[in-house]
Amino acid sequence: MIQAIGLTSNPCKELPPAVDDVSFEARPGRVTALLGVPGAGKTTTLRLMLELQRGRGITYFRGRPLHRIAHPLREVGVLLSEVPGHPARTIRGQLGMVCAAVGVPIRRVDEVIEVVGLVSLRDERLGTLSRGMDRRLGLACALLSDPHTLVLDDPAGGLSVAEGRWLHGILRAHAAHGGTVLFSTDDPKEAARTADRVITLEGGRLVADQEAADFARTRLRPRVAVRSPHAARLGDLLAKEARAAQRSVEVVREDGNRLSVYGSTCADIGETAFRHGILVHRLADETGDMGPHAMLPAEGFASATVVTSALLTSASATSTSTDDPSTDDAPAIDEPATAVAATGAHTPDEPVPATGARTRPAASPGARDLPQLPPPIAVRQAPSPLRPLRYELRRATGVGTGYLTAITVLVTSALLSVLLARIGHTPQPRLLAAWPRECPLPPAALGAGLLGALAFGDEFRHPALAADRGTVPRRLGLLAAKLLVASVTALALAVLTVGCDLEMLYLVYGRELVGVPADWLSLSASWIGLTVGCAWAGVLAAGIFRSTTAGLAAVLAVPVVVVPLVQKTLAGPSVRKAAGFSERLRELLLMQWPFGGARYIAAGARLVAQPVGGALMLSLTALLCAYLLTTLRSRVR
Repeated sequence: MIQAIGLTSNPCKELPPAVDDVSFEARPGRVTALLGVPGAGKTTTLRLMLELQRGRGITYFRGRPLHRIAHPLREVGVLLSEVPGHPARTIRGQLGMVCAAVGVPIRRVDEVIEVVGLVSLRDERLGTLSRGMDRRLGLACALLSDPHTLVLDDPAGGLSVAEGRWLHGILRAHAAHGGTVLFSTDDPKEAARTADRVITLEGGRLVADQEAADFARTRLRPRVAVRSPHAARLGDLLAKEARAAQRSVEVVREDGNRLSVYGSTCADIGETAFRHGILVHRLADETGDMGPHAMLPAEGFASATVVTSALLTSASATSTSTDDPSTDDAPAIDEPATAVAATGAHTPDEPVPATGARTRPAASPGARDLPQLPPPIAVRQAPSPLRPLRYELRRATGVGTGYLTAITVLVTSALLSVLLARIGHTPQPRLLAAWPRECPLPPAALGAGLLGALAFGDEFRHPALAADRGTVPRRLGLLAAKLLVASVTALALAVLTVGCDLEMLYLVYGRELVGVPADWLSLSASWIGLTVGCAWAGVLAAGIFRSTTAGLAAVLAVPVVVVPLVQKTLAGPSVRKAAGFSERLRELLLMQWPFGGARYIAAGARLVAQPVGGALMLSLTALLCAYLLTTLRSRVR
């Protein structure tokens, strides 16, 4: 059950709030429509409910606000816009990432893909999907975690008649199994045809909250649409005959040669036109929209007839004919009652157990002809520290950006090492790393920093982890997983770069330049520390500034900005030195370093004491503190 209480958006400058004190309920076992013209505040209301936009008010999902639910994606399935996935990722890869984030078995992907009809397109890229297929994928993401509540923003917008009918069938089936469904639309006929209850917004305010049958009776009115080159003459004749026969017929002139006739039939209008020899191009039954004010009491007006006539003149131009493919042949007034009877009475709001899956109640008899839903999740995975790592591995390997970056780094490094060897005057360590003195960083370090920046930059650009739930959650488990994957990637890139450079130098120049340096251990540690540090700097900076470009800029800022500052600081006069640091550290800990640990501690201290090492350590410390500060700030909010 959804309970929205006093939802009010923050006003922008001197403009009134887009949503002002909206309160309503959406009960389980029923489909609720949020109706309003474009700009009425439907999307803002949904975003306030999901805590994606700042404002006042609160929304309870089965008695708990969303920020108090441990796993929101397991409680609420959301579809607000197009699926924000990477265009190069496949449908199966996108759903696999969501499975890892939510903590459901990977076999759930095949079950949901089969239900939404994407079996033949499971390996298609997201960038190649049509509007209908994208909507199906969005619905699959919403159903993946077997949520109790579905919240959708204009789910049938831009879909064909068949696709829209199928989508609303899925929503009806979810409600028939005890779930809560809330969707927004700007089509009153769609709301009356597919929903059990209709909530109408106008100008950011709630103007009506009705059962679908009452909504259809008070707002939708049958009429006959006429198009004729002699529309004015035909309208006068129809009005004259209605007065003579003392029948209640109202004729409304539309733009051009169109008429809307209320209180008559196609047969009567056709006979009148035939008797007077008037050519008619179109004659069709329609259901006209009376506008949101038709459901309000007529206080302050002279009579109900005057109100109806005025509203018909203003709202009739927005209606749609039933001979259009986007509407059904049956009158929209009778369909909501049938839908209500099919779903049965209200389903009691039962709490979900802390462990295990939601137990679906037995479907009502009218739900037999509805589309099949994915089977309920019998056992959910327990919280595991491997879940963020599993998600990050699927994210990193799901697109070819990482592989292309690695190949580019290896090729560039190999060519650069051959060119440096040909020019000469380059020390062997720099030759193996392909690091000219004119460049701030070698290609391997830049590539590691770029891959690290992409780890968070792609999350904010294509947020698959928290699709339609705002920005990526700043959880320390996710940060640890990204740092671990970035470290392994940077380490592999560092080793492959040196290996490729050695092989290229051997093929071109022979054994002369492939000797192992005497201090290979310290050089290897420095090389690995440089690449891993650049990768970490990219991850942290992209997570703070929410941009891949900012992450890569932070990596480049270390040698360009921070290193000169550290060199300038260390170049000043020094009265004392840190000699004997490892021995004093051992005395402080009152223990003997095992396996010659003092030597490694001293080597690490020497690396940090270097300008590049000190600058990198200083930058990482500052970025990590900034990330933790923003994390705490977002949690406080």
